[in-house]
Amino acid sequence: MLRAVLLVIVLLAMLSPVQAADRPNFVVIFMDDMAYADGNVFGSPDLETPHLDRMAREGMRFTDFYAAQAVCSASRAALLTGCYSNRVSILGALGPGAKQGIHPDEWTIAEVLKPRGYATAIYGKWHLGDHPQFNPLRHGFDDWFGLPYSNDMWPFHPTAKNFPDLPLMHRDQVVNPKVTPDDQCQLTTQYTEHAVKFIEQHREQPFFLYVPHSMPHVPLYVSEKFRGKSKRGVFGDVIAEIDWSVGQILETLQRTGLDEKTLVIFTSDNGPWLSYGNHAGSAGPLREGKGTAWDGGQKEPCLMRWPGRIPAGTVCRGLSGTIDILPTLAHLAGAELPPHPIDGVNLQPLLADPQAPSPRESFLFYWGRELHAVRAGQWKLHFPHSYRSLKDEPGKDGRPGPYIEQRTGRALYDLSTDPGESKNVLDPHPDIAARLDHLAEAARTDLGDALVKRPGTRVRPYGMVE
Repeated sequence: MLRAVLLVIVLLAMLSPVQAADRPNFVVIFMDDMAYADGNVFGSPDLETPHLDRMAREGMRFTDFYAAQAVCSASRAALLTGCYSNRVSILGALGPGAKQGIHPDEWTIAEVLKPRGYATAIYGKWHLGDHPQFNPLRHGFDDWFGLPYSNDMWPFHPTAKNFPDLPLMHRDQVVNPKVTPDDQCQLTTQYTEHAVKFIEQHREQPFFLYVPHSMPHVPLYVSEKFRGKSKRGVFGDVIAEIDWSVGQILETLQRTGLDEKTLVIFTSDNGPWLSYGNHAGSAGPLREGKGTAWDGGQKEPCLMRWPGRIPAGTVCRGLSGTIDILPTLAHLAGAELPPHPIDGVNLQPLLADPQAPSPRESFLFYWGRELHAVRAGQWKLHFPHSYRSLKDEPGKDGRPGPYIEQRTGRALYDLSTDPGESKNVLDPHPDIAARLDHLAEAARTDLGDALVKRPGTRVRPYGMVE
């Protein structure tokens, strides 16, 4: 009997896709409103980011990497579940006391990795519901220190004074019920200190560390060690401190001997909040920003570093996005995927060879429940829709400028020659538009489209307060 049991154990070990000693660590550093061109390595002429530059030299830079929607909660739900935001019904930016949040049946990256023996932690902004049932500890994370939602959802907001006090959380307890401007100056440092300590404490077991920074989302705050040090005012100071944070994590991995065992991913939730002017970032050549389905709203800076596994100094132009992180990490850890449909694909072929064909054939651009565009290869087709754009000049020094509503008709863009989506080439390419129309129709059946009053057939509900 004992011999039979031992034989079963041995066979199971042989069949395991990843042996225990080979389970890699994962660090996902997720920015808030950091735009496509915010950093030296991403093309900024005046933002110095030596540690991000190092990640690019020692790893891979992605040029066509997208967030699922150009707004906070929707983007985070997509990252953590591997699904388009619409599939999991988390849209927009959830406010304090919102009755909805992430559903208990959804599997986060942390929940996917836990059965493989991973320690898990989040240090930073959550924004998937602030009631106890939505707490990160209920969704696969062992530890949490940070804010339950955006750092501008507090009484000091420049245009809305009806927010309650902003709480700072540790695990399931409020450790500071009334965050002040002085407290916000320490957020980036505190998140970093917790991240470093977590790595040091879990060096002997595989771990998943999620660091969703509150910055550079407005209001901008920075610690004394970086204040007034950059060429771009407070925005540049904030980026410099974020870059320092990345450097602290990389140094800790090296010091603990975990460098070659750890995949580090750096990206952002959406593009710049353009109405804030000098307190917002830049999408460079891309059109528009946060809150739109133009590439300035959803194409994100992305770096991935894993010494010995990802070829150093490479650039990947394959279509990819945050919804692909969950299935990629699951594959690398030998973990099971969720039992319900997800939208992400495994990017491991691109990590091994940036010239390989992308596993992702197309990408959908939703704003709320409206399907605004679809991309396949170099082509992006927009459907008629309204979007916000700056009225005149942007705001300044922490106060926003006004938006106006603009409208686009049906338009096809060749992003390989027109990254700014400025030249409509619909007329000479009806065959390509027809192919993208076919992809859009499949999406409308699956996820719905409020523009054409289609409900979708495979949309799952959000969680509701009990």
